[in-house]
Amino acid sequence: MNSGLHFHADANDGSSRRLGVKIAITGPFTGNILELKFPRWIPGSYFVREPIQHMSDLSAKSDNEVVKVERFGVDGIRIKDISDSSEVVITYKVLAAEMTCRANHLDSSHVHIMPPYTWMLPTRGIDAKRMHETHKVTLDKPKDWQTAIQLPGKEGEWFAEGRDELLDAIMESNPNPMISFEIQGCKQHLKLWDSGSLPIPKKGIDRFVEAMKLVIEEHFALFGVPEWKEYWTVLHLTQSGRGGLEHLRSQTSMMPRKCLQEGNEEEWRDLVSLFSHEFLHQWNVKQLRPKNFLNYELQKEVHSDLLWWFEGLTSWLGDIICLRSGAWTEEDWRKDWTRKMKRHTDRNGMEHESLQESSHDAWIHLYRPNSYSREVQISYYLEGEMAIFCLDVELRRRSKGQYGMDDVMATLYHQFKLDSNKPGITHSDIKKALVNTPGGRRLGSMLDNLVSERKAPDVNSAINTLGMEMVPDKKTKGAWLGLNLANVSDSIKVRTHLAGSPCREEIHTGDEIIAIDGLRVKSTKELTAAVYGNQDVKTNVTIAREGVLREVVVVPKANPEHLLKVEGKGNKIWNAIKSTKR
Repeated sequence: MNSGLHFHADANDGSSRRLGVKIAITGPFTGNILELKFPRWIPGSYFVREPIQHMSDLSAKSDNEVVKVERFGVDGIRIKDISDSSEVVITYKVLAAEMTCRANHLDSSHVHIMPPYTWMLPTRGIDAKRMHETHKVTLDKPKDWQTAIQLPGKEGEWFAEGRDELLDAIMESNPNPMISFEIQGCKQHLKLWDSGSLPIPKKGIDRFVEAMKLVIEEHFALFGVPEWKEYWTVLHLTQSGRGGLEHLRSQTSMMPRKCLQEGNEEEWRDLVSLFSHEFLHQWNVKQLRPKNFLNYELQKEVHSDLLWWFEGLTSWLGDIICLRSGAWTEEDWRKDWTRKMKRHTDRNGMEHESLQESSHDAWIHLYRPNSYSREVQISYYLEGEMAIFCLDVELRRRSKGQYGMDDVMATLYHQFKLDSNKPGITHSDIKKALVNTPGGRRLGSMLDNLVSERKAPDVNSAINTLGMEMVPDKKTKGAWLGLNLANVSDSIKVRTHLAGSPCREEIHTGDEIIAIDGLRVKSTKELTAAVYGNQDVKTNVTIAREGVLREVVVVPKANPEHLLKVEGKGNKIWNAIKSTKR
């Protein structure tokens, strides 16, 4: 049954950067007042946003007669005297100039539509049950554009079953051809767009499609062939932007365009990892959710203490699937592990914030960082992955390599997915699945400690259990200031302090470093050379703070030479972790 709600977008005026929007709501109405609001919380993004800031040219008609529209609150509009109307139509424009995977973007070459940034939803004036019925979605755009969207229908007209599917139905429309292929009866679609309208190298596309096939098959081997038989991957190629966001049966990912150009293996590795991560979210977020995420409250943030699981496990398992599938080599995995360990050891926030605290405070911490955040806050992505890794290794050790956290994840998915008898999970459900897995009987307290204590997990011991060891990436010579620096127009700016920095008390973030012992320095390379021989020696540093020059004295230290790189072939447990499920 069609609910009478029709959501329309017009993307023909790309040069204006504004998307035309029309929402048609037919009667009956439940009162004399109709109110609509923008969703402010976007599932998967864990952050309250204000899409109404991009709205302009708001107007409304009731049965083709212009009516007054009032603004109320921070995110709503109100139309009165509509009780006898047969149809109310609201029109407005939304600025679509933010090139991220979490927002709208429109120009003459494409449109990317993020529904929560586009559609206002009725919150008063119609029966609430109508939002769970079928909604019509239409798009006007240039004739040569083809649209990637997970909704059923035909080009330009689709149908969404209920509010949540409507809000998760991203659209990417551009003239590039759709690339489609089938894996075990499930059709996969890849829609590409380059932000500079550059040709996308066919060799790079072909390589990515082959990697996608390997990754998808490995996911299916773990969880089984899914009920959903189509999936869309939207990939935006940019100069430097990166990000990803999962949706119902689709993802939008953004990567620097060099990821598909030959010779950029680090970016290529990151692309494959990002695809696997967002694809895994179909099971671990879209189908398996925190219990309090089953019915989304869209006007305010919904807290969860479990983001360490939903993002940390996805990060760990997503990359292991890259390795198992053959999309990554073991050398790829080891290089990426070194990158992660560098981030892990450069920060010391785990002494101040637990994984559960980091998860709960995502809106005010991870999404609103400052230059001192690293000292007292952690990322539930990175540190959650480290905790899951330690659990995985210990479970594998106790089960002689037979069972790991991937098995725990698969168990939880099949027991608590959306269409199960008991959808949604809590910490207790994760713990129960873990201790009931062979080898996990006594791991409940380890799980509790890893996520509740303000303490870094013992990653080095876990690596040793795998028959390998952590060593410094390379021997670093010269004195160390412990500063994260940026070269800005022939000047050196302090971005953050690294853990244990000898400059923490004397040099602030945002300071400009001018000279070392009277010698002018204009780049990080010159700075490194100037302090090279000053280990344990008092050193005069000239800085500029808020436009004022001052001298400070610091004592550079020996480089801590953190253990970042995995060495050794590994044992049977490591071989079990990286073995394909196919």
